[in-house]
Amino acid sequence: MKLVKLFSTVAALALLPALAAPASAAVSKAVGTALQQAGRSSGAAAINAINNAKAAAKTPEERTKVAQMAAYVYTKAGQYGKAADELQAGGAATPKQLAGLYYNAGNYGKAVTYAKQAGGDEMTVLIAQAAIKQGHYAEAVTSYNKLIASNGPKPLYLENLAGAQYKSGDKKGYLVTTEKLIKIDASPARWKTLLVEAQKNQMQPDAKLALFHLMDATGNLSRPEDIQEFAKLAIVGNQPGVAQAVLTKAGGSLGSDPMTAKLAQAAAARSQAAGVSAAKLAGDPATAAQAGGAYLGLGQYPAAVAAYGKAAAAGGPNAAVARTFEGISQIKAGNVAVAKSTFAGVGEGGMKDIADLWKLYASTKS
Repeated sequence: MKLVKLFSTVAALALLPALAAPASAAVSKAVGTALQQAGRSSGAAAINAINNAKAAAKTPEERTKVAQMAAYVYTKAGQYGKAADELQAGGAATPKQLAGLYYNAGNYGKAVTYAKQAGGDEMTVLIAQAAIKQGHYAEAVTSYNKLIASNGPKPLYLENLAGAQYKSGDKKGYLVTTEKLIKIDASPARWKTLLVEAQKNQMQPDAKLALFHLMDATGNLSRPEDIQEFAKLAIVGNQPGVAQAVLTKAGGSLGSDPMTAKLAQAAAARSQAAGVSAAKLAGDPATAAQAGGAYLGLGQYPAAVAAYGKAAAAGGPNAAVARTFEGISQIKAGNVAVAKSTFAGVGEGGMKDIADLWKLYASTKS
């Protein structure tokens, strides 16, 4: 989620007219000279010039000009809270300026107060970001939904909404928003954000194997440690041909690590054996999933679909696993619409979340 430091530049630019103050006939020479020095200087020298201008200021207009220049100086120095205080003291502040300055000062309560007074989309963004900074994620969700309702599903709004939903524990809302984002842009980079978060979750080995398949499908399988773990899980999950293909594809990117060599040897040996026994295993619902894994690794996707389908139809504790890999095989076979229905049929449990992600992937292919 993009939480950038907003409004500091806006606040500074809004105060630039103060630099013209010395040219005003309503400002005395003493005040004008001090303001010119403040505008040309920085740090302690600028602050000293501001103090001299304050001492010389006699009229309300002079005090306002000094307050504007003081806010400008403190904004340049990154002292946003001090800049806001100076503006308020001189009666020269607008709610929008104060909202931005207090936000950057970390005083989110005051920032929200003034943002509500100022109104507008820019201030709604500030309110949402302030809520996230304070851990008030439900408030942020409300603000971003308001922005989307007014301005449409802009990617930046959707990104921040998804982040707030995720942190608030609204997994269903998070998935819906992410689906909208990926339908707008299904690039590897967009998928990477989602899949990196998914990797952080505890999941059963079969679900993690399906996740690695999705990382590969979306162009996000590049780290050597991920490739090795994918290969290990594929071998254990009766997909040795998948492991062999993944390691071959990675090639020299894995270097000469002894573990990689061992995995490659194991994958090659088991893949050959699995190919020989696949037809026999496919005839029995109890072993059909093993056949499905063998066919998947051999690139015989229609056969993999049939074998996994038979295993899933038999029910039992591994039916959801078989159903998920049936859907993956269907996508590889080019049956995207059917795969979406298959993923939707994966019930609640350890495979549900990854099946939903595969369903999302399928939706970008139809």
